[in-house]
Amino acid sequence: MVVSVREVAEDAGVSVGTVSNVLNRPERVSAETVSRVQASIARLGYVRNDAARQLRAGRSRTIGLVVLDIRNPFFAEVVRGAEQRADEHGLSVLVANSDEDARREGLLLDLFEEQRVAGVLITPVADALPRLQQMRERGTLSVLVDRETSDPGFSSVAVDDVEGGRIAAAHLLEAGRRRPAFVGGPVSLRQVSDRLSGAQAVAAEAGVGLEFMATGALSVEEGRRAGRLLMERPVAQRPDAIFAANDLLALGILQSLVMAGDVRVPQDIALIGYDDIDFAEAAVIPLSSIRQPAGLIGSTAVDLLLGAADVGSAAAERVLYRPELVARASTLGV
Repeated sequence: MVVSVREVAEDAGVSVGTVSNVLNRPERVSAETVSRVQASIARLGYVRNDAARQLRAGRSRTIGLVVLDIRNPFFAEVVRGAEQRADEHGLSVLVANSDEDARREGLLLDLFEEQRVAGVLITPVADALPRLQQMRERGTLSVLVDRETSDPGFSSVAVDDVEGGRIAAAHLLEAGRRRPAFVGGPVSLRQVSDRLSGAQAVAAEAGVGLEFMATGALSVEEGRRAGRLLMERPVAQRPDAIFAANDLLALGILQSLVMAGDVRVPQDIALIGYDDIDFAEAAVIPLSSIRQPAGLIGSTAVDLLLGAADVGSAAAERVLYRPELVARASTLGV
């Protein structure tokens, strides 16, 4: 049975207000009374309802985190990093999934604001800044995760995806590939457009064309579909290298290539993904990928949110990590 503050007060022979003072402002209460109330707390096994106290103060001790697709192991690692850092500060993280749907994202932000969360971490589907600005004016701070911003009012933590696209394309070209393709979408996602932009820049510098194949989502299913479409082409019209916008797409493409039976990876088609999730190394043909520090992104986002809460949004910070190449058999053939 949950013991209430009133029961503690009755046991100690004091008012509910006195118990509250002992818990929150003990300097206002005599030492003898503090000792008596603490003895009652210990005897009855009272556990303080800190969440209720924070809600009465106007904020909970919960951080809202909105990700694009929780099925993506990259975002699972972001969540893990955020939870570990939040736990160090006595906070919890409430995770929500937008499914790359701007309408759903808006509903989730409404819900978090109604719950008066301590702050919001978000990987936005599109341009969420106007909505986040409204929330900030009403007292709810936010940090952009896996997304850069030039807005001086918002902190952000991301990876340089343009550079990541450059690294991936350069790796394929250095392997002698001259018919590369980029598979990914929707391009309304900043991560996709940045990775494509970086790859296009490197291809243009090398005098090589880069085919673009759009997908409706960054999923294994969309990767399989893209792979099947490529395999329906005559051999001479297929790309000799594929840069997938993330590892889930790349793994779906790899399935289609392997099941086609007449394609060797990487001899005929080299393949590289993005994120370096655990499944990349475990694939039937270990997948080359561009690594992002997912856990570090999550923990940094919490640090930025707490920093903004301490000193105000005028101190917004932008953290940009550099991605790195992890080359494996899908491009090296070893």
